[in-house]
Amino acid sequence: MEAKSYRLPLAILTGLFFIWGFITCLNDTLIPYFKSVFELSNFQANLVQFAFFTAYFVISLIYFLVSRNIGDPIDKIGYKNTIIAGLLTSTCACLLFFEEAGSEMPSFPIFLTALFMLGTGFTFLQISANPLVSLLGSPQTSSSRLNLSQGFNSLGTTIAPIVGTYVIFNFFNDSDTYRGGAQAVQIPYLALACVLLSLAVLIFFSDIPDMKNVESETSSELIQEDLKAGDVKKKKSALEYPHLVFGMLAIFFYVGGEVTIGSNLMLYMKEHVGITEEFTAGKLLSFYWGGAMIGRFVGSLSMSNIDNVKKYALMAIVALLGFGLIFGITDFKIDIVLPFLGFLIANYIAFIMAKSMPSRTLGLFSTINIVLIVAMLITDGLLSLWCILAVGLFNSIMFSNIFTLAIKELGEHTAQGSSLLVMMILGGALIPPIQGLLADNIGVHLAFVLPIICYVYLMWYGFKGCTIRK
Repeated sequence: MEAKSYRLPLAILTGLFFIWGFITCLNDTLIPYFKSVFELSNFQANLVQFAFFTAYFVISLIYFLVSRNIGDPIDKIGYKNTIIAGLLTSTCACLLFFEEAGSEMPSFPIFLTALFMLGTGFTFLQISANPLVSLLGSPQTSSSRLNLSQGFNSLGTTIAPIVGTYVIFNFFNDSDTYRGGAQAVQIPYLALACVLLSLAVLIFFSDIPDMKNVESETSSELIQEDLKAGDVKKKKSALEYPHLVFGMLAIFFYVGGEVTIGSNLMLYMKEHVGITEEFTAGKLLSFYWGGAMIGRFVGSLSMSNIDNVKKYALMAIVALLGFGLIFGITDFKIDIVLPFLGFLIANYIAFIMAKSMPSRTLGLFSTINIVLIVAMLITDGLLSLWCILAVGLFNSIMFSNIFTLAIKELGEHTAQGSSLLVMMILGGALIPPIQGLLADNIGVHLAFVLPIICYVYLMWYGFKGCTIRK
């Protein structure tokens, strides 16, 4: 029933997850690039993420206030139109990139404005697409579906550093046609504008089910019982659910921790590990985002209803295929990437230990990330580098697990709760500049102490904070 009814909508949404993951991860390439072009400090360079992720907070806050005082906008215009609006806004942002990159005196603040606009479009996508994927099917497998879609999002983030560093730092920067500098981002963002516009047209002509209808079809028995008892109706706002409020902070710290690590890895490789060639650093960065991709695909299987023997076998096959994909596109010698294979085995064992429980998986993976970052801080060279790159493997399931745990049993407040969670992607705006400021004062290496705070909170939320209080 689920596959027959929702296979095509899920496929379209999965493609959407891929492209916005690809574009989001290009920001990691823009940070060292703009730092060089505009001669910025670490703090100033990290304003790239500040501009992009601040949009998530501002637009989600507006959405929440409107939904609380006037009514949920998605109920009025439909999530399909919300997605199209997001794609068109993002298209305009990419065109602004194209226009400014071609000017005689490109302005860093205008690029930041374009990034804010891009983040605005992606906010519409996050608010509508994440809960929709959760609702398109059985509630018991909602984490599995969202992990699968997030896996394709991570496929985009895995490819983006390699494509971005090659195209921006090498191909267009060295081209006879383009004089280098800010112009190197002109054609890439024009191409992205065309892709986003094409997606908007595809979704416009697609048959996407109405969110409200899907929610009513797939609501769990627990939510139905609560509605009959009047428990959900007693609550006037999603903010009255403690597990959602704690989940908002979890999203803040998760996105902040993940983004600040990804944003500063290339600077760390250059200044501390001695990897000065941007394309090589970009390929290594793909192991960080590629680890998240592998973990999300494996996590999707781990939290599915497949028989355990078959499940564990498929998990191992998918993990090895994912490793083979990253190994193939990065083209490193096998002896260089063997440490990552060891961490991949550890990730597989951790999934088995978590026993397909979203909360336990979140708590366990957060604990492992704390250990990995501490190990990175007390070691040097390639060992230190592989420890921090392995964090991506254990970041993998965090967003989807937090999201599904936080909106569980919200009933009529699900869409409102979703906007609140997306609002807290603000962590990606605030934490990277703070780490940049730390890097300017204590060095890029030691500044990685900051994400530890993020994962301590996530460990607590997974083991304790996500408990639903009646």
